[in-house]
Amino acid sequence: MIQKEACEQDDFKKESAPLYEALLKYRAQKRTSFHVPGHKNGQAYVSQGGAEMLSEMMEIDVTEITGTDDLHHPEGVILQAQKLAADCFGAEESFFLIGGSTVGNLALILTVCSSPGDILLVQRNVHKSVLHGLMLAGAQAVFLQPQMDPFSGLSTAPTAARIDAALKVYPNAKGVLVTMPNYYGMGTDITPLADACHRYGVPLLVDEAHGAHYGLHPALPASALACGADGVVQSTHKMLSALTMSAMLHVQGSRVDRALLRQRLAMVQSSSPSYPMMASLDLARRQLHTGGAAIFTAGLAAVNAFKRGLAELPRFGLLQLSQQPKATTAGFASAGNTAQPSVAMAAAYTTQDPFKAVIYDGTGDLSGYELQRQLEAHGCIPEMSDEQYVVLLFSLGSTMEDTNHLLHALQHISIADEDKDTHLNSRDISAMQKDVEFSTWNITQEAVSTPVSFSLKPVLAEHVESIPLVQCAGRVAAEMIIPYPPGIPLLYMGESISEDTKERLLALSKAGAKCHAAADPELQRIMVFKKDRKQGDL
Repeated sequence: MIQKEACEQDDFKKESAPLYEALLKYRAQKRTSFHVPGHKNGQAYVSQGGAEMLSEMMEIDVTEITGTDDLHHPEGVILQAQKLAADCFGAEESFFLIGGSTVGNLALILTVCSSPGDILLVQRNVHKSVLHGLMLAGAQAVFLQPQMDPFSGLSTAPTAARIDAALKVYPNAKGVLVTMPNYYGMGTDITPLADACHRYGVPLLVDEAHGAHYGLHPALPASALACGADGVVQSTHKMLSALTMSAMLHVQGSRVDRALLRQRLAMVQSSSPSYPMMASLDLARRQLHTGGAAIFTAGLAAVNAFKRGLAELPRFGLLQLSQQPKATTAGFASAGNTAQPSVAMAAAYTTQDPFKAVIYDGTGDLSGYELQRQLEAHGCIPEMSDEQYVVLLFSLGSTMEDTNHLLHALQHISIADEDKDTHLNSRDISAMQKDVEFSTWNITQEAVSTPVSFSLKPVLAEHVESIPLVQCAGRVAAEMIIPYPPGIPLLYMGESISEDTKERLLALSKAGAKCHAAADPELQRIMVFKKDRKQGDL
């Protein structure tokens, strides 16, 4: 009887299409999107054309036949489309990616780190795909501490001076890889970073996954390519209007071996690429080429209207660049109130993506995770959240209707706790700064680390043990802990766990954060190396 029931359940699973059914349910609920992809359920194409093709994409899901070209040896329409993309984004050569920015990062690392043991200078708070690229290449990473914004506690990128100092110590490094902008839309001018790299003759590689739209409107920061980067990966699906997993890799100059890059791309990309995905890249590019900067007008109007509306809800704050004309740093600007420190501090970011609205509960009652849950209960789906912030992602596909829905949801959330004094004062700001200093991604205090070796060698079960999280301080991690989103490792395998790191992990566990790579998804326990492990067990 039990076996029969099990068979019936298996048959049910085989007959169902759970992902497809979940997507149908999502469409039927007609909830408002504040998350990727940037086409916003197809809304971006309503006034631009192409909606019919997207709605009938199955009819263009073909393969390499006469007239459709070959992604791995393009000679016809794909080659033409990639050339048009290079022209649009300011590259010398562009490549279509059908595995997201992940495969772009993998290919760039495998190209510049062509021999095992090669050194790559890497911003510490990088996406996990960068670490996977280091593992595949058998490379060594020299981690560079990024700057930390003293107000928000969020990390941006390392300074040009830090890159220069690291290259003096490791002149044999094969390149430098940074992420810009970060997941909160914060960034800096990359030009000094590129100049520092080029003085040593090495390429600057930029994971610009969240900046595919940069440089395409006067209100947007300059693109990494325009600032001198040699290789740039962009998630065209995140902030523009391509299908999910559709991305591009752009290169310029001679510091990246393009013949080797093509070979590496063929290694990490499918030999059966998706034509609907590639078509969506071509359409996203055509939308930019034909519409110009004007295609961002409606989306910018929607996000600006949201920011004005948020000023009428004093409970919620907005993370943004300081409006003080002589300010040297970024800071919190609560609705209807701007707070500045009495002492100027070094700026950790000088640019902010206007399409990223990063909000928080000024009362401190709602964590970012809880605020996200409440927004979702009102039909608004954020891009991500952490202990304090919620990231709301607007794009060229966002509308005023979306904004009104979001403001209405926040108003309801605010009214539910209207008895509290929600205006931030200087004391609140100081307390908040103290709290968020702890929420930074920066765990190690080394400005420039010693080389860390990466490989595909598995960790043997007899070398590790699972212990309660509360007991992990002073132990060596045997797994990566990656809060997702955004997918930035908080703890690397082989890294000593400090008391501060332990407390941050406990806070994440208590808040219900989702962590990739953790053996215990509840984050009550953690894998560590046994104290009596032998040298080389890592």
